[in-house]
Amino acid sequence: MVQDLNEKQKSRKHELPPEELLQDLGDLFKIFGDTTRIRIMFALYEGEMSVSAISELLNMTQPAISHQLKTLKAANLVSGRRQGKEIYYHLSDEHVKSIIAAGYEHIIE
Repeated sequence: MVQDLNEKQKSRKHELPPEELLQDLGDLFKIFGDTTRIRIMFALYEGEMSVSAISELLNMTQPAISHQLKTLKAANLVSGRRQGKEIYYHLSDEHVKSIIAAGYEHIIE
């Protein structure tokens, strides 16, 4: 995808993607602008966790974690699966992991 984007940029330097897509991309990056949401995504980076496990790890209340998970789920960044009364959350796909990893690499350089 990055290679495709780079090649498209070379051939059409002054053509931008449609405004709606740029707006969606900006909205996605706004989601990453909240430290609590970043902490939750880092907690889920290695695998799924319940709300209670996340809240314990991050030393936050379950309602606060649930509120942020709702935002992350609406943005298709996390997904959940129910097992009994618990819901176990995980990062939605490898793209989310890649975004987190690339951002982290960028800031530690």
